[in-house]
Amino acid sequence: MELKEIIAEIREVLDEKDSLREEALRLTREIVRMSGDTIKALHRGEVEEAEKRLRLVREKVEELRRKLKDHPDLYHTGYVQSAHQEFVEASLFFAYMTGEDYPSPGRLGVPHADYALGIGDFIGELRRHFLLLLLDGNLEEAERTYRTMEKTYEELMTLEYPKGLVNVRGKQDQARNILERTLEDLMRAKLSRSLETKLDLAAGALEKRKDGTNQ
Repeated sequence: MELKEIIAEIREVLDEKDSLREEALRLTREIVRMSGDTIKALHRGEVEEAEKRLRLVREKVEELRRKLKDHPDLYHTGYVQSAHQEFVEASLFFAYMTGEDYPSPGRLGVPHADYALGIGDFIGELRRHFLLLLLDGNLEEAERTYRTMEKTYEELMTLEYPKGLVNVRGKQDQARNILERTLEDLMRAKLSRSLETKLDLAAGALEKRKDGTNQ
């Protein structure tokens, strides 16, 4: 076989792969954007809109998997993994906000390692929800969210594997910092509420005393 023919064969293979790579990049950008839109809708309380957007994301994830089925070198690249993480984060947050069971990696159609990394991002999204609850003065629900973060973190920490299998250590460290900050915020909020309650009681007692004196 002449070198010219071999080069032509190589060019044909690489042209196809380059075309698939461009298509994969387009799909991953859409997955990331639409996953973010799903989360934003959930924070706004627009559950139906979030469900609609998440359904579209699932279709894009499935399309990506089909297109790269015979190209594992492209499927296991960083940009595909990042898109999967965003999808997992949105799916877990949707399940939490609607009270549904968490979807498994098989149900979402993503690799287990990508799912594990998405759990770390999910903890970060729960913190955002926690802070919004504090702003609304909903301390009880904020504490419930913190407890969920705590349990999720404990489960994430059981994944102790080499970096070559799943590079989860960075997500674990990030989650630990998030959890510590959230606990500090929760304790400050509870102390503030306790102080407000005591001040209200004291003000009420003083008012009663004044009323008694006036009579």
